[in-house]
Amino acid sequence: MPIPSICWLVALVLLLVLEAVTVGLVSIWFAAGALCALILSFFTGNIWIQFAAFLIVSFLCLLVVRPLARRFADPHRVATNADRAIGSEGIVTQEINNLRAQGQVTVNGAPWTARSVEDSLVIPAGTKVTVVRIEGVKVMVSPAPCVAAQK
Repeated sequence: MPIPSICWLVALVLLLVLEAVTVGLVSIWFAAGALCALILSFFTGNIWIQFAAFLIVSFLCLLVVRPLARRFADPHRVATNADRAIGSEGIVTQEINNLRAQGQVTVNGAPWTARSVEDSLVIPAGTKVTVVRIEGVKVMVSPAPCVAAQK
């Protein structure tokens, strides 16, 4: 077996092992290019032709197959009820103090563990807050803007 063929075979095996140990589609495109270059190495000894075939096949696989694979591997994301809490107003039921890792709010009738988006800000119970984002099982809140009473 010629040396370029051995190199392409080693590259193919390493890329397939890398693909096997990673969660996503990372190196399968390059493994396809290495396979093409390996097959081509049996017919021509020109390393530049083999390398060009490797690059072209890898690029084409990446360009054509990746969008299809992503569509089937990651179906449309379904919104959850938690996503509806973002932007909603809630009432602080337990003082929010990030330094003490405490705080709870009720948003849309559901209790949530809460933290302030500003670390040094303590928000007392009974304060209206707005949910800025969700981090794990906690809502990150900021005090709701005060609206002046209309006459």
